[in-house]
Amino acid sequence: MNLPSSTSRRQARRDAMVVLYQHDLTGGELEGLYENLEGREEHELEPYTREVVEGVLASQVEIDGLIDASADNWTASRMAALERNILRLAIYEIRYRDDVPAEVSIDEAVELARRFCSNEAGSLINGVLSNVADGEVKN
Repeated sequence: MNLPSSTSRRQARRDAMVVLYQHDLTGGELEGLYENLEGREEHELEPYTREVVEGVLASQVEIDGLIDASADNWTASRMAALERNILRLAIYEIRYRDDVPAEVSIDEAVELARRFCSNEAGSLINGVLSNVADGEVKN
C-alpha cells in the first residue's frame, strides 16, 4: 500500500476541513464542493480528502455524540462551524482510521484550529480530542 507523505496528508486534512465546513454551512453537493476547491486551490485533491469527508458524513451522528459527551458544557451544535468540523475530522481519524495514530490526529487538529480559528479553539479541540482518544466520554 502506498501511503501519502505527511505533507500531502496535512494538505488533505486541510482540504477536508474546508469541504466539511462548506457542506455544514451550505448543504452543498459534495462533488461541487470538491470541484470548487480544486479550482480555487489549483491542485488535485488527494484521495484521502474524499475518504475522510465521506467517512465523517456517514458517521456524523455518532461523531457529534462523541463531541457532546467529551466537551464540558458544550455541544457540537453550539460550537462554531469551523471548530465543529475540525473535531469531526479528527474524531473520524481517531475512531475509524487505524493508519493514523491518535496523537497525530490531535496535533494536526490543534494546528488547524490555531491557524484558522484561535489559540483558545486549539485548547478546546485538544481537550475534547484527548477525552475521545482516552475513552473519557460522559454518558
